[in-house]
Amino acid sequence: MFTSNRHVLRSPYPDQLKAILNIASATQSRDWLSHWSQIDMTGTPLWNLPGLAQQLGVAQISLKDESARSPLGSFKALGAPIALLRLIMRRWPDHQLTAKDLFEGRHRGLLGQFTVISATDGNHGKALAAAAQAVGCQCVIVIHANVNEERERAIAAYGAQIVRSAGNYDESVEEAARLATKNNWNVVSDTSYDGYEDIPRDVMQGYSTIAAEVVEQSGSTADRCAFTHVFVQGGVGGLAAGVVGYLWEFHQLKRPRFVVVEPKQADCLYQSAVAGQVTKATGSVDSLMAGLACGEASPLAWKILQAGADHFMTVRDTDATEAMRVAATGNHRDAPLLVGESGAAGLAGLMTLLQQSAWKMEAGLDAESRVLLISTEGATAPSVYAECVGETAESVLARQAAWLKRAA
Repeated sequence: MFTSNRHVLRSPYPDQLKAILNIASATQSRDWLSHWSQIDMTGTPLWNLPGLAQQLGVAQISLKDESARSPLGSFKALGAPIALLRLIMRRWPDHQLTAKDLFEGRHRGLLGQFTVISATDGNHGKALAAAAQAVGCQCVIVIHANVNEERERAIAAYGAQIVRSAGNYDESVEEAARLATKNNWNVVSDTSYDGYEDIPRDVMQGYSTIAAEVVEQSGSTADRCAFTHVFVQGGVGGLAAGVVGYLWEFHQLKRPRFVVVEPKQADCLYQSAVAGQVTKATGSVDSLMAGLACGEASPLAWKILQAGADHFMTVRDTDATEAMRVAATGNHRDAPLLVGESGAAGLAGLMTLLQQSAWKMEAGLDAESRVLLISTEGATAPSVYAECVGETAESVLARQAAWLKRAA
């Protein structure tokens, strides 16, 4: 499914949205993250894929590869740690806490009885658990019935207490809120709800790091964006809002078109665009693209997306699998890339859109288009990845290393 956003603004970045997401706060978040040993802040690769661009009939395809961001394996390493630090600093405003000292564990005595909790499909919970372990606070992670044991073990490895709930992701969010109220714990969620906006906003500011790096790596200027189109994953909308907000503020009227992509059965953003207001998904929500299997959009993220996202679309799980395989295969001009299930959504969206002539025309895609994709994760569930691609992550990375050696 594909729809254009009838509420999109073609204006300078509005002040009311700047109060939610802005470049100044994103820059501060980026500086704070540089003090965490789990993050590589030299910048993740921005791959140029000329072979695929020629095959699909566009001028350029670039892919931002977040699989290399951290041992955590995904872009979520940028959001949860910033939200945790800002939460702690708000809780103890007179202690002159710094990101460097917190990440180095110098306030463990202060934080030993402080507990954070969140629901997750995997990556957000793992990032929060790792950040909590670094600063020295307690962490409880709620996972729902469809989260596989491989992802559960990866979270538990960072010292988090795991609570398994029935139902889907949205029901695990409700369970996390219930436990927080009962035990006086602190919810660190990437989705907002009534009366809960500060922490999701902080998470989105961390995600803006991706857009900031893309600007630098691509040679974009305020007056010239290196890309005509940006395809970005949906989910609750946090990543999409972080990318849209940053690039819109940076480029103003010269911003690219934004296409938000989500699973067909977890279409809360698509349905919100059709309805003109936050609306629940219409499908089962369960998806191979586990990080995007969300039934309800974040109202805070929606404020950015309703104004700034040009198009919304859905893809099938089989489309994501095909995109994973295309990325992994590579060719003599394109490196083989390790792109996980949720990370493949943008490429799946592009490939799907280009097969539909009416949608392609409506989105303004043609032979002159320069497309940015964001691969949000690598093989965060290695067995799932191998089953989808027919090859292990280690094998793909070995072929990538050989390709780079030949290209040098």
